[in-house]
Amino acid sequence: MDSFTNPVILFFIFGIVAGLVRSNLDIPPQIAKFLSLYLLMAIGLKGGFALAESGLTTGVVLVMVIAVGMAIAVPLVSYRFLRLFLDGFNAAAVAATYGSISAVTFVTASQFLSRGGIGFDEYLSAAMALMEAPAIIIGVLLASRLRQGSHTTVGTVFRESFTEGANLLLLAALVIGIIAGPTGAELMKPFTGDLFTGLLAFFLLDMGLQVARNVPQVRGKSPALLGYAIGAPLLHAGTVLGICALLGVELGNTVLLMVLSASASYIAVPAALRQSIPEASPSLYLGLSLGVTFPFNVIIGIPLYHAVARLVLG
Repeated sequence: MDSFTNPVILFFIFGIVAGLVRSNLDIPPQIAKFLSLYLLMAIGLKGGFALAESGLTTGVVLVMVIAVGMAIAVPLVSYRFLRLFLDGFNAAAVAATYGSISAVTFVTASQFLSRGGIGFDEYLSAAMALMEAPAIIIGVLLASRLRQGSHTTVGTVFRESFTEGANLLLLAALVIGIIAGPTGAELMKPFTGDLFTGLLAFFLLDMGLQVARNVPQVRGKSPALLGYAIGAPLLHAGTVLGICALLGVELGNTVLLMVLSASASYIAVPAALRQSIPEASPSLYLGLSLGVTFPFNVIIGIPLYHAVARLVLG
């Protein structure tokens, strides 16, 4: 499987090139937003349909525990490291960004596995939904501790993280998929199946353009931070691989858990942080996640995680 023969990845690379040469190619914001909402809705539905079919088995619970465990551990550990280079507010914001996930990276990895004939369980999208909120909550609470007289409560942060538009749509689609079950899966098949790859390619074209626009934001940043933007995903993916190897998780599911843990949010978490941690610089956490980590994972990381996982798991 070569990422550079995958049309989805090729459109992403083309978007980066078009942006770097300052082409006037542009995806209207309304269309980009529609594509983002479509992908979240389709992902949630597919995860819900899969959970309705499989039920809450031991394997499902195990995957969820690994996912949520990483979503809690990553921002806590990352914050301690980032405090060596950043003030508390920026460290909390970057830690939250990298503790959360990128839905598009997850979808791209799913397409990569499907194209290679590697099986995985669709209910992994439920794990993805559960990984969004913990990082936001932890990041906001870390920032709250730095403020004098902060009145932010756990309940407020918890509510806001779950009612954020993108995450709410993902969770709602997941629940609807569980309720609708196999009949709903058949009814929604054209929406969640036939259209999916084409619209993903269109969205990644826009993401490539966005990456090119965010490259200037990472210029002049500390080499340690740029190293973190690549080294942290590798470390997180390696940690998950070790856990999955010990617990006997299947190859496809392991790769997707590695990808989820290695990714960084550039939509839901930055949107929440602008309101919850206004002291932090969006150009820093968004520049690192979208300008460095996202293209690294999509072009290099996904095939790398798969190759290492196959080597370890056999």
